[in-house]
Amino acid sequence: MKVSIQRANSAVHLIATNEQNISISMDGSPQIGGQDLGMRPMEVLLSSIAGCSSMDVLSILNKMKEGIEDYKVEVTGERDIDQVPAVFKTIHVHYILKGNLNPKNVEKAIHLSMDKYCSVSKMLEKSATITHSYEIIK
Repeated sequence: MKVSIQRANSAVHLIATNEQNISISMDGSPQIGGQDLGMRPMEVLLSSIAGCSSMDVLSILNKMKEGIEDYKVEVTGERDIDQVPAVFKTIHVHYILKGNLNPKNVEKAIHLSMDKYCSVSKMLEKSATITHSYEIIK
């Protein structure tokens, strides 16, 4: 696995590109010269836990023959801003699913992802307390 970073302007706008030539844009805060041209790196990290877990949850629920009409994840993180580096101390992952879903299957899929399969959550749990919740919209 390899990702390269290319500076996209004379400040801190960066483009990260993987081996399949798929890119994401990152930028810093205005305080360090950023221009809000991309996500902050720590936002990308929160996106990573949501994306990693979502791939697990959706796959598991598909195998359980659960019909998901819509799916969304919201992730919040709190950083210890008085520390350098300002790492996440808490992360909360909230799943929002729509459909006629069995809550026990949804809960099982989320627990399997967060406790066993999601590499990002397993890495981040070494430094942050990670919690999760879900809601089902019919």
